Amino acid sequence: MSSAERPVPRGLPLVVLGIGLLAISFGAILARYAQAAQIPSLAVAAWRLGLAALLVTPLVLLPWLGRAGTLRRQGAGPLLTRRQLGLALAAGLCLAAHFGTWITSLEYTSVASSASLVTTNPLWIGIASFLLFREVPNRFLLAGIVLSLLGSLLIFVSDSQQAGSGANPMLGNGLAIVGSWCFSAYLMIGRRLRASLSLTLYIWLAYGIAALFLFGATAALAQPLLDFSSLGWLALIGMALGPQLVGHTSYNWALKHVSPAFVAVVTLGEPVGCALMAYLFFGETLAPLQSVGFGLLLVGIYLAARSER
Repeated sequence: MSSAERPVPRGLPLVVLGIGLLAISFGAILARYAQAAQIPSLAVAAWRLGLAALLVTPLVLLPWLGRAGTLRRQGAGPLLTRRQLGLALAAGLCLAAHFGTWITSLEYTSVASSASLVTTNPLWIGIASFLLFREVPNRFLLAGIVLSLLGSLLIFVSDSQQAGSGANPMLGNGLAIVGSWCFSAYLMIGRRLRASLSLTLYIWLAYGIAALFLFGATAALAQPLLDFSSLGWLALIGMALGPQLVGHTSYNWALKHVSPAFVAVVTLGEPVGCALMAYLFFGETLAPLQSVGFGLLLVGIYLAARSER
């Protein structure tokens, strides 16, 4: 199935990614509210993705069913090839692991540390792209990656020096790093799927498959899936509408127009937004070293933007 999307104006991917980054910055805040409402972390991740997939379903199924009827009359093959279905399953599994580990990390470490470590994607994507595809980053992207990772490191070091950073920072930080590995794999798989699938079909498959994995894991652990308070449900709906549908969908749209490495570098702006939100909502203050780290992140994102044609 080929996407019929047309070429877009040169600066549009940057605008879309900026909107997505703003929306995603609310993700950790809403996750904290959901956890405060006694919703298990895996259930938070499952409903975030499940509600998003449910909202996209009408946009996918109606045109898809009409197209399926036409293809059946013409004797065409399946709407999804075996390779596309396999990649979609892999993307969904990686996305489920990303959200399951990252949202759980917020139980044990601070918003700043979790967001900083979960957005170290450029390092892992750069290494994987070189090892698997021999793709060598240009000097601007390489400088952007280095500065962005250095900024993330300063934020993490500063946060770890502050008292009360979390119940078990080592566990939380480890989970955030695993979440970063999973999201890096998700971006690289998504880049290949987006070349042949429309945006709505791709996100429906990725979000829906990831939600099924997470609902299964939550049920297997005998954790509650429905008995939540009104505040908890509001937080879940907010996560599905904002960080997921607006935020992650913006990233997925951009994957057709810019490289996964560049999308990954843009995600490094998330710790800045998350830290500001954490200050406004939870009173988590910004230390001087954190401010330096945020500055390096922004410079790194700018250099990475220059690397894109």
